[in-house]
This record gives sequence, C-alpha cells and structure tokens, in this order.
Amino acid sequence: MLVALAMAVPLLVATAGASAQNASAPSGPPIQDVLNKRCVVCHGCYDAPCQLKLSSPEGWRRGASKARVYDSSRLEDAPTTRLGIDAKTVPEWRRKGFFPVTQGGSSPSVLEQLLRAGRESRFKLGAALPPSVEITTLRKNSCPAPSELDDYLHRHPDGGMPFAMAPLPDEDYRHLLSWAADGASAKAAATELPDEVRGRIREIEAFFNTQDLKAQLVSRYIYEHLFLAHLHLEGDGPHRFFRLVRSRSGPDDEPDEIATRRPFDDPGEDFSYRLALIEDTILHKEHIVYEIGPKRLDRYRDLFLTSAWGLDALPAYSIAAGGNPLSTFSALPPRSRYQFLLDDALYFVRSFIRGPVCYGQVAVNVIEDRFWVSFLAPDADLSVNDPSFLEEAIPILELPVARSAGKLTDRFKSFLLLGPVRYQTFRQERYAQQAAATGGPGYADIWDGDGTRKDARLTVFRNFSSASVVTGYVGSVPETAWVIDYPLFERIYYNLVAGFDVFGNVEHQVTTRLYMDSLRREGERIFLSFLPPGTREPMHASWYRGALVSLIDLWKESALDTKSPTGISYATNQPKTEFLTRLLETGPVLWPVTDPLNRCSKGGCADPNTSAGQLRPLTVAPAPFAKFLPDIAVLLVGEGDEQEIFTIVHDQAHSNVAFIFNEDLRREPVRDRLTIVPGQFSSYPNLVFRVSPEDLTGFVEAIGHIRGQDAFVQVVDRYAIRRTHADFWQVYDRIQAGLNAQDALQAGLLDLNRYDDPKPSDPIERLFEFRFSSE
Repeated sequence: MLVALAMAVPLLVATAGASAQNASAPSGPPIQDVLNKRCVVCHGCYDAPCQLKLSSPEGWRRGASKARVYDSSRLEDAPTTRLGIDAKTVPEWRRKGFFPVTQGGSSPSVLEQLLRAGRESRFKLGAALPPSVEITTLRKNSCPAPSELDDYLHRHPDGGMPFAMAPLPDEDYRHLLSWAADGASAKAAATELPDEVRGRIREIEAFFNTQDLKAQLVSRYIYEHLFLAHLHLEGDGPHRFFRLVRSRSGPDDEPDEIATRRPFDDPGEDFSYRLALIEDTILHKEHIVYEIGPKRLDRYRDLFLTSAWGLDALPAYSIAAGGNPLSTFSALPPRSRYQFLLDDALYFVRSFIRGPVCYGQVAVNVIEDRFWVSFLAPDADLSVNDPSFLEEAIPILELPVARSAGKLTDRFKSFLLLGPVRYQTFRQERYAQQAAATGGPGYADIWDGDGTRKDARLTVFRNFSSASVVTGYVGSVPETAWVIDYPLFERIYYNLVAGFDVFGNVEHQVTTRLYMDSLRREGERIFLSFLPPGTREPMHASWYRGALVSLIDLWKESALDTKSPTGISYATNQPKTEFLTRLLETGPVLWPVTDPLNRCSKGGCADPNTSAGQLRPLTVAPAPFAKFLPDIAVLLVGEGDEQEIFTIVHDQAHSNVAFIFNEDLRREPVRDRLTIVPGQFSSYPNLVFRVSPEDLTGFVEAIGHIRGQDAFVQVVDRYAIRRTHADFWQVYDRIQAGLNAQDALQAGLLDLNRYDDPKPSDPIERLFEFRFSSE
C-alpha cells in the first residue's frame, strides 16, 4: 500500500487563520503561507499522514511517527501525542518515537527528497490515477524514517509530495525546496498582543480564577465545555483565537498547559485557567468558534452566580465524575446549565462533529445522512422544572467512560442496556403523566431561540466519513428529526467530546459509538412525541427496517409511547412535514421558511433565470443519478467578481443506521437524493466542478442523465477538476478564497484528505448497472 509522509494538499489564503507568521524562507512570502496553501491541508491535524503536522514550526521540528492516532484495533490506550501539550521540546518528541523530516545530515532531508520525488511523478495531467496509487483514508501509511527513504522511493516512485496530485506551481515548488534544502529554518519570535487585548484577557482569566467555591465549580463546568473552543474576543479582528487551558503558571507568566487525557481528569497540581494564543494555522475541520468577553462574562454571572444555590464542597476530579456530569454538577441549577448550552447550540453541536471523534465511516454512521434538530423549551423540560426528575434519573444516566473496571460483559450491559432502556421507560412515564395533565406537547414546547438565536433550528449532514452542521432547516423534509432536551444534550457532549479519547482503545471507541446509538434513538423518540399517537409506531418502523433490526430494538429500546396525546391539532395527513415546516413559522422569523433550491412551492422557488434556479432539477425525487455523485462536491459557476459557489450534497439512504459495520448491506441507493446549498459548509470537498454560466444548463442535463459509473466519469472528465488537473491549485485557491470571503471569522483551511479520484467501472460492476438504472 503506497503512501508516506506524502502531502496531499491545497491551499490556504493568508486570511485562513493565525499561523506561524514569523517563519521565513530565503525570499518571497513567509514559508508558512506556502506550506498552508500547498501542504497543511493534509498535514495539519490528528489525521495527518504519519502525524506530520506542518501547520507550525513546532510541528515540522517534531517530525513524523510510525504510530497511528486513529486505530480501531488497538487493545490498549495509546500514548497521547498532542502537539504543544504532551511534549514541549524536540528531544521529548524523539523519546516518543518521532523522527526528523527537516534535518538530513550528510544527505538531503526527508522533506526535500519527497518534494523532489513529487516533481518527478509520472501522473498524466487531468487523468485518473493509476490503480497502484491508493488515496483512501484507510490506506496504510509507510512513514519512512530518513534511513528508509531510499528504499521507499525505490518501491514507490510516485510517492513524493504532493501525493497523487498535480505538480505544484513553479514558484511554490522553488520556495518550498529552497526552504527545505536550507534546513527548514524558522525565525521564532514571541507574538506581541495589543495592550487592549491583554487587558481583555486579564479580565476573562480573573473571572475563571475567582476562588470561592461556587465560582470554582462554575469555572470547571464552563472549562469542560470550552476546552476545544477557538475563543474569539468580542470585537476583535477575525483572525485571532485563543484556547482555555489549565496552566501551571499564573497570569504573570506564559501559559504552561497541564497535559491530561480528558478535561475532567485530575490535573494533579495547582493550576490557573489561562487563555493561550492559537498560533497554528486554523483548519476548518477543527475550527469551533466561541465568542467571549465582557458580554459573555455578564451572561455567566446572570446564569450561574446570581441565583440562590449553595455548595459545601467541590466534586472530585475522576473518570467517574466525567462519566456522569449530571451528578458532578448537580449543585448548578439545571435551567442555568441548559440555557448555557442553548445560548450556543450551534457551537456545541458543531463540537460533536468537529471534535476528534468524527473520523471515518464507522465514527459517523450512527446518524442519518441529513436530519433536522430542534430543542425542547426549558419551560417544557421536566429535568429543568421538576427537581425530582434528575434526582431519580441521575443513577441511570452514566456514560460508558464512567465504568472502566469489572467484567466487559457487565459494563456493556450497564451502559448499553440497563441505563438507556431504563431511562427511556422512566422518561416516557414522566412525560406521559405531564401530557395527560396538559393535553400533550405543542409548538410552544419547542425552543424558539428566545427571539434572537438562529441556533434553535439546525441541519446536520452526514457525508459518509465526515459530518457538518448549519443553521436553519436546509433541504427537503428529511426522513428523521431530533428534539434534544437538557439530559440528552449534556450526555451527547460528554460522550462525543469531553469523554472521548481519540487515543483510546477499541473498547472505548466501540462503546462510544454504541452509546451514541441510544442517544440518537432518544432524540428521535422525543420528536415522535409531538406527532399524533397513531403515526408514531409506523414512522419509527420506517426508520428501522431490516431482518435483524427488530432484535436490536428489543435490546436497545423500551416500548414506544403510542397513547399519550399531542397538543397539536394537525390539518394534514402528513404530520411530520406539517410539524417541521410549522416550526419555521412560529415566533420571530429567524430562518428562511422555505428553501428556494430544495424545498419550495409556487412563488417561493429560485428564479429559473438564476444559477440556483437552473440547479433545481437536480434536487427533485426520484434522483437515479444521485447515487453516483461524491458525498460533497463544490460547484464553481463563473469567474472573478461574478463567481458563484454551491455545495452539492449526496444524501445517502439507508434501511437503518442501527449497526456499526456492513453499511453497504443497509444502503438503499434508489432513494438517494441531492441537496444543493449556496456557498460552502463542509471541511472536506470530495470533488470540484467548474462550469461557465452559459454551460450550466448543459451541466445539469449531463448530471441528470447519469445512470452508471462510466457516464459519471464522462461528466467528471468534462466538468470536474481532478487531482491531477493542470488547474488544480489555481481552482482550489479560488475555493478557499470563496470560503474566506463567505465568513472570515468561521473560515479555515479546507482539507483534501477525502478528495476523490473517480474511475470507470470494472466489468463486474457493469453487470449491475442495468439493474441500478432500471430501479
């Protein structure tokens, strides 16, 4: 299997984020800018091949490793190797098994040799890659150390950098090669923050380090929810971000982060909460923005410190404490905790997705390809309004991470059967009692965003091996929807974010996934409680079809409530559609009521004379062509100031998402659809189409006539930018620039790890194409 430190890479744009701007090369732009544009997109995060991170001088000095971060087969936890956290010096990284890539001694460095080898690759421009070159995220990386590089290049002559892509532009190549040959130097200089920014930081740190017991518990709660955040100071420019860390050093010194696996682990020593400047390149796939400053601190005081609640002692730090946050933070008013989450619902749902858990197909096949999310109103949430609810529920709400001892079978039974199923029964009984007294839940029981927050309506996209979330309800009415209440919100966060260890063993990874299956079912069941009783069971059954799924239901779910009333008088025989679309019309108009491209009626659809209007035929059902398109395609229409960008999403249909493995056996491609969204939202484009405005109708017709892989490849050859296309880097610079212009604060460097290489079908596949085309 071929691949090494090979950098599949696109671009940055200088505004993509705070990068190590002090690094320089002999001449030309700062070397970090060139690395960002051409290398960091595949070498910037946990999934960087060989753990080679080139997003900062600290990363390229650390070098590469043969150890994999993502390994679903390991039986023991792996040592953590978080850059800037788990080791601080090059000698420390060498002791952890990292080898140099920028120092060559008597021979050129690994980096220099791979750059030269990449220039000599024999790929035909604009053509599909040869079968010997594997580009999937599941490939086995070779990761040659300096002494092994000659043998690697002999066996893999096409294994240079950038890996399996068009040659770099001449100027970029010369600049990178000169820098690598010169020893990959970097001028290190401390970043000077303006006095106003430093003053703001002191105010924030002072709040978090207040020493009375109540303030300490509040700070711990907020820290455990913001440890992944890219903190942006209110009113600051769009390219400076910070992390909230637990530091050995106090406010008068530079932050010195204490390394723990999880945010609720015992730091083992006295610490201060500090804001640490993020100096690495900002990557879109891990960019989770959270605003903080005087307004936010006032909000914290209103939520947590002005209400009357007491505390005799602080809870201990422990795995068990992190495994049941509802118990650990029981002293904090539940309404305050829930409102804290709702205030920034997009941030928290995005943390589920852009946190390190969502890597690869098995990590995200626990959710449907597209679904809509709303939240139970605090006044309708029994966990907020009835103290006895959480008191009785807490003992059965432990997360998998809470139990690390005892027999494996007992642990599985505890958090996969007894806990979730018992809680389903408990919650259902309590809400059935409330429905009997009130007449059932209605539209007022769905949070309306307090009149200002667009986060109250969200769309989640699952794109095979990655996921995304946007505000509003996007696309046609989905197959499923969730309503999230406080206990569910908190447990999803601690299961997927605070409690998830990307370096954990196979048991941890599997139990996280299996527990999330129960949490998904919980959100779906809350949603069903708003629909007429007689429709709940048939709708639930339509989501879980298949020979074995009924057995899983007996194991994973209690009986569905098909008797409690709903407080909504439905006017149509399509209650799901009526309920969800009505949610967009209630209260203040914070979201588009229709989707002019994907979900509209006469008068509300995109003008057929516009690009959006011309694309509409691709969003209708049935869509027999959809199954052949990639998960995420970016469409460029026009050039320059007239350029328009759309994201084409392939929504894959399944009979159910109840199982971890063998997803192909549950696929129903005849029901696949496309959703088309103006602008960009995904971190991982799989393919780019480039079309002139005059040829857009022809492009739409060509897509619409696809009935087989070979026909799709013909469309690719005509309209797409392949990895080997002569214009590849130029086009990707436009895509990145478009993302930056769309929202400078939320923008970050796109990732090419999942960029496709469509190939014609083989003879065996062609035997099945007639059947697919006739379905």
